[in-house]
Amino acid sequence: MLNYRYILIVLFFIAEVNAQGKIDGFYKEAGAGSAVLGLGFEDTQNYYIGRDRSDLGRNAYYASIFGAYGITDHLNANISLPYIISDDRRDFQDISILLKYRVFQYLMEESQLEFSLAGGISTPVSNYQLGGLNDIGQQATILETRGMVHYKNVKGWFGTLQSGFSFKLAETPNSIPFTFKAGKASEKWYYDLYYDFQHSFGGIDYRGTPRPQNFKQFGSDFHKVGGTVFTSFSNSFGAYVSLAYVISGRNVFAGPSYGLGLVYDFRIK
Repeated sequence: MLNYRYILIVLFFIAEVNAQGKIDGFYKEAGAGSAVLGLGFEDTQNYYIGRDRSDLGRNAYYASIFGAYGITDHLNANISLPYIISDDRRDFQDISILLKYRVFQYLMEESQLEFSLAGGISTPVSNYQLGGLNDIGQQATILETRGMVHYKNVKGWFGTLQSGFSFKLAETPNSIPFTFKAGKASEKWYYDLYYDFQHSFGGIDYRGTPRPQNFKQFGSDFHKVGGTVFTSFSNSFGAYVSLAYVISGRNVFAGPSYGLGLVYDFRIK
């Protein structure tokens, strides 16, 4: 099996729209970790009022910090926190803490198939405002569950399929996420393409009834595609660029977002 060094990359850029899924199929060894500093820009010119496309747009900027750590070879922890600027709204958004566990691994001559389970929580860390299209979130605490199937071969090609359930406390509608990602990981380069989908159960639509509206109650769906390219500069440092595009949805901004960042690998003895 190819012994490549994989860098975990998770990008965050607005409210419910999390790129590349909550988890990935690669594991850090026990005592190994990665720290990621990401920056990004969202240039969306169309907002879906319910499922109707409008000409309402906005620009938003984000910075995110992300960490991954191998508790054991089969149990990893992820933590992330984004800071978002959307017009006059700017603050830290929601911290996310997740654990993923590899429950099954089937080794073949030149490939392997794995199944993992993950769970965690996402919750606001600041009292950011609600009440308009420049909101940076919904002030929702979310209990996350995920199941994932991951395939990779000796040449570094991989495919990952994940889904689960996002149980949102209080008034925000629960949702089902789905992500498929495929790409290649090697010693020097990593790249992927992915499709992201979310379906919310119920909720209200922007400019719908009742009024005045409670923005915590919005239901948000989306279809999104994107990709990432990463390269390593040394055994410890690397950098990535990313592009994502929200195609359509419900109560969501559609359009492109761009990201870049630095990755630092470390090991605790």
